[in-house]
Amino acid sequence: MPQKDHWEQVYTTKPTTGVSWFQEHAEQSLRLIQDTGVALSAAIIDVGGGASTLVDDLLAGGYRALSVLDISAAALKSAQARLGVAADQVRWLVGDITTLDLPTQGFDVWHDRAVFHFLTSPEQRAAYVHQVLHAVKPGGHVIVSTFAEDGPLQCSGLPVMRYSADGLHAEFGAPFELIRHEQEEHRTPTGGIQKFVYCYCRMHHS
Repeated sequence: MPQKDHWEQVYTTKPTTGVSWFQEHAEQSLRLIQDTGVALSAAIIDVGGGASTLVDDLLAGGYRALSVLDISAAALKSAQARLGVAADQVRWLVGDITTLDLPTQGFDVWHDRAVFHFLTSPEQRAAYVHQVLHAVKPGGHVIVSTFAEDGPLQCSGLPVMRYSADGLHAEFGAPFELIRHEQEEHRTPTGGIQKFVYCYCRMHHS
């Protein structure tokens, strides 16, 4: 799969602190997860977590049931190396979010910063939403962040979709209640500014 090859190459040739989406701490994501009010035992998945330090900060905050998913094994290896023995407390999943087998109603919180905007075909987006509906418990929390309407047209050499908060929520539809949305001006390691939008939804009880 060319997509996987692309990301493996990114994570084997660039330092993890040099990629455009690098954040020393994923402060907005962390705060949104904490604001859900879920218990420290809640099952949380970071989709496209890559080498992000969000998992470090969640572990430090006492969360105990963490899963990190990425298409790139190299990205996850880099996070594991950084965490050392603490990596054993995390479930690491390598695969494509649109096709990977995920546990039925396995998660209380679904977090995705900057995966969904790479899904440029309606079929890919439908498959992603289907996965969320399958894997998140009724009443669970879904936090998805993408490039905003005035965000970049490309990332890492690949085309991306850009969304308003309403447009992003509309992709997910009626089973998802939009609780709130936020903007982020992300500063890249090279000093550029990228505009992101974050949507926080609750899954309706079926």
